[in-house]
Amino acid sequence: MTEAATQGHALTPAVFHVLLALADGPLHGYAVMKRVEAQSGVAMGPGTIYGSLQRLEEAGWVEVSSADGDTRRTRRFTLTGDGREALHAEAARMSRLAHLVEGKELVPGPASGG
Repeated sequence: MTEAATQGHALTPAVFHVLLALADGPLHGYAVMKRVEAQSGVAMGPGTIYGSLQRLEEAGWVEVSSADGDTRRTRRFTLTGDGREALHAEAARMSRLAHLVEGKELVPGPASGG
């Protein structure tokens, strides 16, 4: 298991959404970007998506494959077992945080001055 998954460290929103986008199966980079946008409601640019994919590949959480051997044109990204484990650990961490908030009467903070 990866250190972030075992230590409960939060993943960045971009990394979390990229892992979530790949949870249903392999996608090419543009499809990851569109799925992240559809699932999160936030558009993340190609630099954010491809940078996250590169770091996830280096961490062993994502694998890259190509149907025709030319990875420059047909790169498909697949979640690895470690990547899936990190995604589940982050979802559990977020669920624990949500449960901490449940039932609490949240009062507004002080008004911010401008």
